[in-house]
Amino acid sequence: MSRGYFADMSDLKKNGGKIAMASKTLIPAAVAAKFPSVEVSYSDGKSFKLPIGSDGNVVDRDNVDLPKATLLCLSFRASSQAMNDTWSKPFLNAFGDSKNIHLYEVSFVDSWLLSRNPVKWLLLRMMKKSNPAENSGALQRQLVYSFGDHYYFRKELKILNLLTGYMFLLDSFGRIRWQGYGAATEEELSSLLSSTSLLLEEK
Repeated sequence: MSRGYFADMSDLKKNGGKIAMASKTLIPAAVAAKFPSVEVSYSDGKSFKLPIGSDGNVVDRDNVDLPKATLLCLSFRASSQAMNDTWSKPFLNAFGDSKNIHLYEVSFVDSWLLSRNPVKWLLLRMMKKSNPAENSGALQRQLVYSFGDHYYFRKELKILNLLTGYMFLLDSFGRIRWQGYGAATEEELSSLLSSTSLLLEEK
């Protein structure tokens, strides 16, 4: 967990960010791990916790606002954004009309200075101006930001290399049912889309 930039860069040169292959099939619910709760903010400053329903409040699972599937694309450095796009854009195209799916692209800001007010709010305002809405369907590409020290969050998810992207497909209970890394291959993208379709069919 205390790896430095040069170790991460060395790995990136070796594998292009593909630190492991994506899940080939949906992870059974009985053995799926819970995704750790993390606080995020929209560019307008509104904060909430992911996964949806992880804030400690009782959630009515018959509520249509609770997604049956959520794709989280995690980025700790700007270098991974292009990798995440190879997953999120095809995902958005495939499920753009679905009301039961959420898509979040989460950018992590670990800098102590950037996490302090008013610098944090200035940064969020800049993000709001540079990220206009891209789609008008039921499924929205939601860009959110998480500020502060994420050491224990990364430790729980076994995230070591900060230069690559991490994709997690969650079910309505916040369990990790599929994982992907780096840039998507056609086969991996197919497994993500089919796994999402299976989640939508789960009771």
